[in-house]
Amino acid sequence: MPHNQLLRRREITSVGQIRQSTLRTIAALTLSLVTAACGEAPTTPSQYAPFSQTDIRLGTGTEAAATNKLTVNYTVWLYDATATANKGIQIESSVGGTPLTFVLGSGDVIEGWDRGLVGMRVGGVRRLVVPPSLAYGQNRKGIIPENATLLFDIELLDVTTS
Repeated sequence: MPHNQLLRRREITSVGQIRQSTLRTIAALTLSLVTAACGEAPTTPSQYAPFSQTDIRLGTGTEAAATNKLTVNYTVWLYDATATANKGIQIESSVGGTPLTFVLGSGDVIEGWDRGLVGMRVGGVRRLVVPPSLAYGQNRKGIIPENATLLFDIELLDVTTS
């Protein structure tokens, strides 16, 4: 085989190898992007619902008021109008772990909690539906997508008056 034909054959092989390598790279990048887009999921906002508070169980202890230090257990879900009790994907829970302590009305927690826990009594459990405007709004918070309506079940464990 003449030298020129041999070089040309190597070029064709090299071009074929480059194409194959390029296709593999594109496939790997596409897979990476799809996986990254999934991220920690969920990435899409839940349905909108207006703010509401519902007592699941009435407490009999000290009543929560602004400037009180509260200790609570909570569970948060993405609000889902089609799910049982509107509980979509569970995001987080302190139940069985460390309760959360904060000062009510000080901005330590989302505005929906500052509004929704006033008047609750120790021993009570309250469900809050919190729209984005009273939660994280257009900001993504961990795995909570932007513009998410959240559903919380909150048990008031303790109130320390100031």
